Amino acid sequence: MPHTTPSSASPEPPSASPTPPSASPTPPRTVADWAAFSAAEPGLAQTVEARFGAFNHHVLATLRRDGSPRTTGLEVRFVGGELWLGMMPDSLKALDLRRDPRFALQANPGPGTGTSGGDVRISGRAVEVDDPAVKAAYSEEVEPPEPFHLFRTELTEVVRTYVEDETYLVVQVWKPGEPVRTLKRT
Repeated sequence: MPHTTPSSASPEPPSASPTPPSASPTPPRTVADWAAFSAAEPGLAQTVEARFGAFNHHVLATLRRDGSPRTTGLEVRFVGGELWLGMMPDSLKALDLRRDPRFALQANPGPGTGTSGGDVRISGRAVEVDDPAVKAAYSEEVEPPEPFHLFRTELTEVVRTYVEDETYLVVQVWKPGEPVRTLKRT
């Protein structure tokens, strides 16, 4: 039986290996557009889009200049594989997103205490679109009042929370490059 001895020439111990054998050679994506999310998790994407489609107005959270949160009402659109945020010119939320593109978007839960379909939130980055052709195509579809700011979204997280069988609080969490994680609590 051959005998092997550890090489003393190795500069690092085996535990300091930069890539463990089980690790993926490429890191997961940290952002995704709506089309990528829909392709990865079509059932959850359909539920989320239906929740946003149930009402016109939703709640957008942005960051003010001093870092404190700002919440405002907003209409959203799903067009051409993208989730779009349109805003009036020089609105505070648009200025916030120009300065710091991070956002959280909460679907309108509707009247009363029930949230049919669950509570839905999307977090990510908003990227302002200045391309006249893209804005013109959006205008043809949505017909917003001119002028307007247009932002496409890069998703970092999608969360759905709902009650199952009047017993369990279920939280579904999706992040780019990862499968949906489902947590149940009683």
